[in-house]
Amino acid sequence: MIKFNGYIPFEQFRTLSENKTTIVSEGEITELTRILSPLVGVQFSLLSLPKEILLGFEPSQIGTIVGSLMDACIPQLASIPTTTPLPHLGLHKHEGILGEREGYPDYLHDSGYRLELKLLYVDNAKIEMKKPPTPREPSARLTQKVTFKNVIPNKDLLLVIAYSLEENKLMKECYSPTIKSIALFPIYDCILARDLRMYRDGGGWFGHMETPTVLSKIGKNKSRADAPLDYTMYGRKESEGKDFNEDTNFGKLKRIPYEPLQKFLTEHRM
Repeated sequence: MIKFNGYIPFEQFRTLSENKTTIVSEGEITELTRILSPLVGVQFSLLSLPKEILLGFEPSQIGTIVGSLMDACIPQLASIPTTTPLPHLGLHKHEGILGEREGYPDYLHDSGYRLELKLLYVDNAKIEMKKPPTPREPSARLTQKVTFKNVIPNKDLLLVIAYSLEENKLMKECYSPTIKSIALFPIYDCILARDLRMYRDGGGWFGHMETPTVLSKIGKNKSRADAPLDYTMYGRKESEGKDFNEDTNFGKLKRIPYEPLQKFLTEHRM
């Protein structure tokens, strides 16, 4: 159980979210997508996995490995040997404004735009891999570290890269992460849709946009009965008996009801 000094009511949240001036325009997004389009088709030969080894991996495990690799390599692709020579795309690793290992945002572009990278694993039906006992939801997410406190609406974009394991062009029977498609979305619109969904479903922010919550089973029952909810604290587990619990699935891309993002995910069978 976590004692707390304030739940942000919806009206207060709406006020906090309405500091928007302008967001990145469709024309700007189209131009930056064109600049970054050489990424499509890039194969990361630095990671080449023999076909036999993949039999012991689940896709989620591959995602963990590839995520760190791509994050570090993408700004350096012009100097890393690849099957297709690439120009410098103007991306640089951002120092991060949160002072943590996984700061926000990931990249700074020469044009001044700031990009947050998220990867989508696309299954290659030709590869036999270890299957989890139950379907697993892709883990890519816009976490609670990305809020209206640190997003710059007319500078910040979500860079979503869809990739799959494809046979390495230089090594037979080995597979390497290969970029299939990229897309850019205004982060302001994405987190607005994310947070509105949280409030629509009965949850909300605690603290200064620090902890996202959902209604617990007890809270849902109270809500159905029109009984007053306790907004003074939240829990982490159902067993704590609080009306609100921390949302452990917060920000998963598949759950953000922003239509352009969902269209891109659907195109890649997510």
